[in-house]
This record gives sequence, C-alpha cells and structure tokens, in this order.
Amino acid sequence: MATRKTTRRKPSTKPCPDCTAGQVSESFKVGGRKKQESPDRQEALCLTCLGSGEVADTR
Repeated sequence: MATRKTTRRKPSTKPCPDCTAGQVSESFKVGGRKKQESPDRQEALCLTCLGSGEVADTR
C-alpha cells in the first residue's frame, strides 16, 4: 500500500495591529499659513501591512 500524501496547511496569519481591513484614518491640516487641523478624516493605505490587513511574515 502506498503512503498517503499530506498537504501542508497554510499557516494562519495574524491581523495587522495598526489598522482595520488595510486602511487607517488620518487627520489632515487645511489653510494657507496657519494650517488648522480639520475635524474630518481621510482614509490611507496602511504601511505596515500594505493594505492586506495581515502581518507580513519576514522570514
């Protein structure tokens, strides 16, 4: 009898600690000279996980 081949399981990935779903909210400044902080927020790509939402494995 031949032995069974086992497939490797894909390692479970950890969620990124800095973002939710690969995006982060950032505040921004508006105005000519005084640069007041706006109460609005804008979405930006997370630089830790590069938008994937999972921690990159750097082995």
